[in-house]
Amino acid sequence: MNQRTLANKIKAKGIGLHTGHESVMTLRPAPVNTGIVFRRVDCSPEVEFTVSPEIVGETMLCTTIVNSASEKVIKIATIEHLMSALAGVGIDNVYIDITSDEVPIMDGSSSHFIFLLQSAGVKIQDVPKKFVRILKPVRVENEKGGWAEFAPYEGYRLNFSIDFEHPAFQETAEKMTLEFSSTSYFKEVSRARTFGFMEDMETLRAKNLGLGASLKNAIGLDESGVMNIEGLRDKDEFVRHKILDAVGDLYMLGHPIVGEFTAHKSGHALNNQLLRALLSQPDAYELIDYSESKPPVQYGSSKVVA
Repeated sequence: MNQRTLANKIKAKGIGLHTGHESVMTLRPAPVNTGIVFRRVDCSPEVEFTVSPEIVGETMLCTTIVNSASEKVIKIATIEHLMSALAGVGIDNVYIDITSDEVPIMDGSSSHFIFLLQSAGVKIQDVPKKFVRILKPVRVENEKGGWAEFAPYEGYRLNFSIDFEHPAFQETAEKMTLEFSSTSYFKEVSRARTFGFMEDMETLRAKNLGLGASLKNAIGLDESGVMNIEGLRDKDEFVRHKILDAVGDLYMLGHPIVGEFTAHKSGHALNNQLLRALLSQPDAYELIDYSESKPPVQYGSSKVVA
């Protein structure tokens, strides 16, 4: 299995969930071993962010990458849904040019980003794809009872459980397991939307968060249940979205994972802490390609250009 980039460049426009800022995002093909590179093209000079766990600077309600090398700190917020879509399609190398400080939220899921990537087409490159293979368990915890861990597994399995004290969550499954492949990702989690509680909106907006949020790009929850007229897309859409987020957060490694991820009440902060804990233990993982054998993680081949 070889590395992948886009066959053509493609653009999208939308508003940010938290900033409310409109931005134009252009995805461009990139050479082998480039990785995933975000570029703030509204800055002079342009500011680049090559994806890695270490550039995650903020994790309150989203994953925000930070470049502090210039005179002032430059950020791009809410990258997790786009990162999740890139992981789902199996894109290794891409330039993402953006004209603002937040990735557009689109409909609150990763499905619009998948449509963009598939519309651009996938180009197979001439260098083997590299995987991060988990060799021994690694675990992180927080003081609120949340935890996340990696364990060895010949494939990519994600297990997630949530625990919210709210009527809407009592009527839906709070646990889910995903045996990751492009097919299962597209079918099981890609349409799951982000969600938020109306009782928190005043506090969030006082912190300049949630300024672009609406029932068009998120599931809104009041004190009794779901506010969206159309309801949920799946009965367990909440936990499906948490897996979607985790897929994006874990792809900050820059490579797909061969291993098992299990988490309870985790979020962007714990997901990132787990990646940092993994990288701090060189004997806990290896970087491997499957140039001489079939990889244990499979990707779709729609609109692939050799």
